[in-house]
Amino acid sequence: MKSWEIALVAIAAVYLCSQVSFVAGLECYVCSNQTGNTEKCLNTIKTCESYENTCGTEIRWGSQPYFSEGALKQYYVSKRCMTKEQCQSKRKRYMQLYCTHIWYEDWACNECCQGDRCNYFVISGATLRQGFGLGLTLGITLLGMAARLISRS
Repeated sequence: MKSWEIALVAIAAVYLCSQVSFVAGLECYVCSNQTGNTEKCLNTIKTCESYENTCGTEIRWGSQPYFSEGALKQYYVSKRCMTKEQCQSKRKRYMQLYCTHIWYEDWACNECCQGDRCNYFVISGATLRQGFGLGLTLGITLLGMAARLISRS
């Protein structure tokens, strides 16, 4: 082979290698209807399918799947790989209608995240409201202090 042929083959090989993805897929924690974010939900990891680009977590509060009178309510956690569209659709449906956090009602919330093993923790929409309340309180306090400083001058 001549040197220009070797160079051409090398360039073709580099090009072909750049077209193949050697990166492993997204990894998510997976579990189904566990009674909390423990054991299986923190120890079972799945490499998602190539089209699945989001980790999803669902947390439900309620009685057992087969209702019985006087049954105790508890948390049920499910985690899985899904597409971003699937997760956002589920999140939108749950957050608008079912994610109430009222202790005497059955409810469900869904969270989406992107990045390897990002669904380790279960984070409910309640934390967003707490953060908003803290920000609102801080803002009102700062406005009050500014008003006092202005009135003294």
